[in-house]
Amino acid sequence: MPLSDLPPGELPGERLLGHGAAVLSDAELLAVLLRTGRTGEHVLDLARGIVAQFREEGLAAILRMPVAEFARIPGIGGAKAATVLAALELGRRAYAGTRGMPHLNEAADVMTLLSARCHAERREHFFVLPLSAKNELLMLADVSTGTLTNALVHPREVFEPAIRCGAAHVIVAHNHPSGDPTPSAEDHRLTRSLYEAGKLLGIPVTDHVVVARNGFFSFAEEGLM
Repeated sequence: MPLSDLPPGELPGERLLGHGAAVLSDAELLAVLLRTGRTGEHVLDLARGIVAQFREEGLAAILRMPVAEFARIPGIGGAKAATVLAALELGRRAYAGTRGMPHLNEAADVMTLLSARCHAERREHFFVLPLSAKNELLMLADVSTGTLTNALVHPREVFEPAIRCGAAHVIVAHNHPSGDPTPSAEDHRLTRSLYEAGKLLGIPVTDHVVVARNGFFSFAEEGLM
């Protein structure tokens, strides 16, 4: 059932235009994006159900889901999933812009940056963090998504964003969904490979940080870089 079935004064879109987005509930904002429900379910009820589903982790958890998984929620589908994910990502970027890009001076700063993003993640993600000469983060690139225990990455995927934004050096990081930050033998091998590639390209890889629920591991701070 569409929003147009509501009385004019109760339409979330009209309330937004008349009074601002802040007066709308999470479900009403989501209903504006979804526009229509499904057979036998009003769009506001669909939106309320989704808000309830993500109450514990917050709607930002949708950004950490595979797109196909979100689209499989009854009543969503590909087009609605794309609209919602685009709106959430735009909001995340706008919020990040108001704070300015952080400076990453030590591995703990990387942990702080990525811990919320990876908290509920069930698969490994590999991140590239290109930095200026003053350690200011220039961008955050999620270049690979893998399985519960592995995220495959190629050096060109690491250095392409660093070259694109003129980075002075780069930190790489990935999460361990298991909660244990201890690096695997493959983590050690990949770190050596990226370190050598960075020397050849003139963009040093200055750290590889493994983040997990139970802490983090820094190759640089452990003297392994």
